Amino acid sequence: MQGQRRIHYSGVLLGVLALLFLQTIAFASDQGYYVYVCAESEDEVAIIHFDGQKAETIKRIKVGAWPLEIEGPHGITVSPDGKYWFLTMAHGIPFGKLYKYSTADNTLLGQVELGLFPATMQMSAATGLLYVVNFNLHGEHEPSTVSVVEPESMEEIERIETGIMPHGSRISPDGLRHYSVAMMSDELYEIDTATLEITRRLHVGKNGMMKKMGSDHKKMKGMDHEKMKGMDHGKMKKGGMDHKPSKHASGDHTSMKKVKVQKKKKMKMGGMDHGKMKMAMPTWAFPHPSKPFVYVANNGVAEVVEVDTKKWEISRRFTTAKGPYNIEVSPDGKIMVVTYKSAASTGIWDLEKGVELAKIDNSRKVSHGVVISPDNRYAFVSVEGIGAQPGAVDVIDLKTKKIVAIAEVGKQAGGIAFWKMAKK
Repeated sequence: MQGQRRIHYSGVLLGVLALLFLQTIAFASDQGYYVYVCAESEDEVAIIHFDGQKAETIKRIKVGAWPLEIEGPHGITVSPDGKYWFLTMAHGIPFGKLYKYSTADNTLLGQVELGLFPATMQMSAATGLLYVVNFNLHGEHEPSTVSVVEPESMEEIERIETGIMPHGSRISPDGLRHYSVAMMSDELYEIDTATLEITRRLHVGKNGMMKKMGSDHKKMKGMDHEKMKGMDHGKMKKGGMDHKPSKHASGDHTSMKKVKVQKKKKMKMGGMDHGKMKMAMPTWAFPHPSKPFVYVANNGVAEVVEVDTKKWEISRRFTTAKGPYNIEVSPDGKIMVVTYKSAASTGIWDLEKGVELAKIDNSRKVSHGVVISPDNRYAFVSVEGIGAQPGAVDVIDLKTKKIVAIAEVGKQAGGIAFWKMAKK
């Protein structure tokens, strides 16, 4: 009897050990950090896995409907529950599209046509709606829009008119406010995510005259878009802001300074000679995770501005390297990471002290997007390749302030989104 019991217990023990071994293998294969990144000139999205030491591309997903055309996957975001990822396809015929995929198997679940060149986006945890900026690179420079999309049905339920060439956009941590910037009108916009109305706007340039304005569009006498004829947009070559693969990979938005202003037609904006104003060209807006601030990358004048959302005014200005493009603030609110597109580097800032702790050269010549892991430890930076050069994702350790891993992806790496962090 005792021998039978020993055999039985031994069998149970072996079974338990085998189960633990299998669980260990499964756990080990799933540990680490996962991000999605777009390769705009490949019509491809890659999944990057970083295990704390090595970063690698574990999957490449072909996207788009036209095999012979570059449709340009530009913006990407993951739903708050981690079940879906959404992708903007910028180069439509003529309009761009928004695609919805499952993170479980990366299958396409739905799509909707939006405006000209849909770019950045995010989903509100409060309303469950997606807010997508239509950059409108093509044609005449006129006020563009933010599309509001219901993600279950993939229907566009509203378009909200904002400024000229709106680009970077993010939603406040409580999901109640959407912030976006317009490059060619130097403005920051605040939208109520529930009422879908513009609540405030702010001029973010150093010579800004619209310090505080409400949602009444009639009050925008200082920024009459119909009078913006002093700026000759027709002479602005797309080489300075061309998202097509032949030009964009070697260019940056600071080169948009080629915009010529006719000296004979001085445009007065609130009594100021617009012909002498250096445009800020904001490209990104990121709300602080716990304090009433929004950080804006002024790409054209090499600075990041801090906007106090209670006073609705600029509270601090940070002088940066050339071409600040994307911004992310760590979840603990202590660190701000800024990609410098034309300086091919990434800056790490101490927000409390307002000082740059490090400026790190990236692995490619054109720095683009950035996301920070939920544990505040790593920054994942997408870096565009030039010409036929592949893009990359640089993993920066925010403690050592060094690049600790690099994963190669397709050409013109751009939009990047954090997916999940598996426990170690």
